[in-house]
Amino acid sequence: MSEIGSQSATWHTPAPDAGGPQPAAEPWDLVTVPVRQGLEAVDILRRGAVPAVGPVVHDGTCDTLGFLVPPGTAAAWDMPGSACTRTSGRGLRLPELPELPEPAGDAPRPAGWLLPPGDTDPVTDPVVLREALGEAARLIEAADGCH
Repeated sequence: MSEIGSQSATWHTPAPDAGGPQPAAEPWDLVTVPVRQGLEAVDILRRGAVPAVGPVVHDGTCDTLGFLVPPGTAAAWDMPGSACTRTSGRGLRLPELPELPEPAGDAPRPAGWLLPPGDTDPVTDPVVLREALGEAARLIEAADGCH
């Protein structure tokens, strides 16, 4: 399997008469967040007037969620509590299940799809994701303050 942190996934679009995956069409970057904030953000994105969430991957221990975003997002991503990994257009192709790198750079962990490709938009808009993650953080802070 390929590591997400150093490689890219690309979206496959089958031709009308083709029997399998076609050449890659689009690379992506990956925004990773703690699972609680990520799940809240997924709910927020799916409840919107126009549901706007792309594929979402979880690590094997369900500590983090990763949102596929357009390539180049990492260059300007600066949201505290999250990370955006720049990809290079090489490697992993969807819908292959990826591996997420350990935070300390240890061996990659197996991952699975929370929202698989094909059931969602191709990627999540980073502006919309930033707003949803901010709202999720505020909801979590409010809930944790109500003991």
